[in-house]
Amino acid sequence: IAFNVPASAPWWIAVLGTVFAIAIAKQCFGGIGQNFVNPALAGRAFLVASWPTRMTSSAYILDDITAATPLEMVKSGDFAASQLPSYMDLFMGNVPGSMGEVSALALILGGLYLIVRKVISWRIPVVYTATVMVFAFAAGQDPLYHALAGGLLLGAFFMATDYSSSPITAKGQIAYALGCGVLTAVIRLWGGYPEGVSYSILLMNVATPLIERFTMPKVYGGVKSDA
Repeated sequence: IAFNVPASAPWWIAVLGTVFAIAIAKQCFGGIGQNFVNPALAGRAFLVASWPTRMTSSAYILDDITAATPLEMVKSGDFAASQLPSYMDLFMGNVPGSMGEVSALALILGGLYLIVRKVISWRIPVVYTATVMVFAFAAGQDPLYHALAGGLLLGAFFMATDYSSSPITAKGQIAYALGCGVLTAVIRLWGGYPEGVSYSILLMNVATPLIERFTMPKVYGGVKSDA
C-alpha cells in the first residue's frame, strides 16, 4: 500500500487502504493464500475510487509546487518535448509519482533479485512489460518511456506475480501477462486514465481461474476416486 500512494497523501489514507486490503480483500476470502485478487491493488483501487484527488497528487513536495506525472503529461499531449523528464530521470526516480513508481532502477534491481532467488517467475514481468512496449510502439509512442514511467515495473515485478491471484503454469502465466499488458496499454493509450496497471492486474486476477482451466495439464490414465 505504501508504494501505491503519493508522499503527499495523509497518513490515514495508507491506514484505510491497508485495512481494506487485509480485512476485505484478504481475510473475507479465507486469509493468506485464498485471496483471488492482489490485496494491495484492491486497497489502491478503493482509495482511488474514494479519494481520487489525494491519490493522484504529486509525490514531490517542493516549495508547495505540484507537478504532473510523466504519464499524465504524455496522456494530455499538452507539453513540449523539453518538459518531459529524461530517461535518466525516470531511471533514477527524479520524477513525480507514487512512492513505488518513481525509481525504475530500484524496481528493476528488486525484481531481478526475486527472479534470481526464484521467488517469482520471469515470464510475468517480462511478457507484461514487453506487451505494453509493443503496443506503445505500434501507437507511435516511445516504448521505453512507457516501460520506465508510471507503475508498470512495480506492477509487473511485485503485484502481478502474487502467488494467490496469478496462474501457476507457464502457459497460464504467459496468457495472464499478455492480458495485463494489453489492458494496461489500452487504458494508457485510449482510456480516460493515464495509468492502467492496477485495474489491468485486478481484472486479470479475476480471470486467473478461467486461464488455469484451459492451461492446466490434463491427467491421463488416472483412476477416479469412489469418494
